[in-house]
Amino acid sequence: MTAARHDIADPGLAEQGRNRIAWAFAEMPVLAEIRARFERDRPLAGLRVSACLHITTETANLARTLKAGGAEVVLCASNPLSTQDDVAASLVEHHGIPVFARCGEDTGVYYAHIRAALEHRPQITLDDGADLVSELHKHRTDLLDRMLGGTEETTTGVIRLRAMAAGGALRYPIVAVNDALTKHLFDNRYGTGQSALDGVIRATNVLLAGRVFTVAGYGWCGRGLAMRAKGHGARVVVTEVEPLRALEAAMDGFDVMPLEQAAARSDFIVTVTGDKHVLDRRHFAVMKDGCVIANAGHFNVEINLPALEAMAVERTHPRRHVEEYRLTDGRRIRLLAEGRLVNLAAAEGHPAAVMDMSFANQALSVAWLAQQARGLEVAVHPVPRAIDQEVARLKLAALGLSIDRLTPEQSAYLTSWEEGT
Repeated sequence: MTAARHDIADPGLAEQGRNRIAWAFAEMPVLAEIRARFERDRPLAGLRVSACLHITTETANLARTLKAGGAEVVLCASNPLSTQDDVAASLVEHHGIPVFARCGEDTGVYYAHIRAALEHRPQITLDDGADLVSELHKHRTDLLDRMLGGTEETTTGVIRLRAMAAGGALRYPIVAVNDALTKHLFDNRYGTGQSALDGVIRATNVLLAGRVFTVAGYGWCGRGLAMRAKGHGARVVVTEVEPLRALEAAMDGFDVMPLEQAAARSDFIVTVTGDKHVLDRRHFAVMKDGCVIANAGHFNVEINLPALEAMAVERTHPRRHVEEYRLTDGRRIRLLAEGRLVNLAAAEGHPAAVMDMSFANQALSVAWLAQQARGLEVAVHPVPRAIDQEVARLKLAALGLSIDRLTPEQSAYLTSWEEGT
C-alpha cells in the first residue's frame, strides 16, 4: 500500500491549496450533502480506490468525500499539464491522501505515477481518459481478479472502454459517469464552454469579438464552446463529420462547412472531437497568418503536432502557453498549451458549481459499485437513473428551486393506453 508515499512538486504550497479547496467546496453543495451522508453511513469502509483524474480543487473535494465514506484513496493525474500543485500539496499535507502528480511532468513520469497509483492494489478505479484502466489491463493483470468496478469521467475514456468491451479485453465493470444526463448536459456543455474559452483568452488576451472562431466537433462540449464564443461576439463556424450534428449546428445559427474551408478563414480553431489528427497538414497549409489553434478534447492527438513541427522553420514562445510556429512562407500558427486540454493547461478547468454534479455522480456511482459490482456483467454500464435523478433533485434544492409533481391522475394517464381522443 502507498499510504505514506507521494510525489508532489512543493509541500510548501499546501496552505494556498487548502484555501482554494475550501473556496471550491462552497460552490459544491450537492457533494457536501453526499459527504455528510458518507461520513454517517461509511458505504466505502475499507475499500481501496485509485483515481486518475485532473488534480484540481474540485477533484480534491471528491477525494475528501470518498475518504469520508471510508475509502483508502490514492490519486494520480490524468493529464501532464492539469495538476494544480498547491492542491496536490494540500491533499497530502492536510488530508492524508497520497498524490502522485506534478504539473508539467513528462510522459515517463506521468506513467510512473499511474503505476504508483496501481501499487495501491485498488478494488475500484476512477478514470478520466481511461489511461489507468488501460495500464491496469496491459501491465497489472495480477490485480484484475480483485477489482469490483470502476468509473469513467470523460467522452474519450468511454469511447476507449467501449472499444475494450467490444473487443473482449475489458475485465471488470465500468460505470460511464460521462453519459449521465446531469454530467454531459451540464459539465460538458456549460463547463467546457466556459473553461475552454477561459483558457484561450488567458493564453492569448486577444479580442474574440468580430473574429472567426471555428469549433471542430458539435458534441455536447462543442455545443457549449460554440455558444460561449458566440456570446463573446465571435463569428462562429462549426465543422462536423456527423450529419445530424451538422444539421443541428446549422439550425442553431452557426456556419457549417468542411474544416479545410474553415481553416482558410479562421482566427481561432479549437478541436473538441475525441479523435485523432482532426487538424492536419492540409489544414496547416491553408491557415491564415496568426491563426490560433487549441484543443479542448482529452488527448493532444487531435492536432497533428509532428506534422506542424515538420512544416515549421522556427518555433518561439511569445507568451506563456503559446508556441508560435513560423512556416516557410512566413505564416505563423499559434498553438496553445502544447495541444493539451486548453481549459486545464491554460486556465483552471470547469467551475466548481458544474463539477458539483459530475463528482456527485462519481461519488454515488462508487458507492453503488461497492454494493452491486459482484453481480454486474463485465461491460460499460450507464449511471443508474435513480442516481442521475437524485443529483438533479439535490442540485435544484441547492439552487432554491422547486418543481411540480404529477398528480395520481396524471401518473395513471402516462401509464395507460385506453384513453384517447
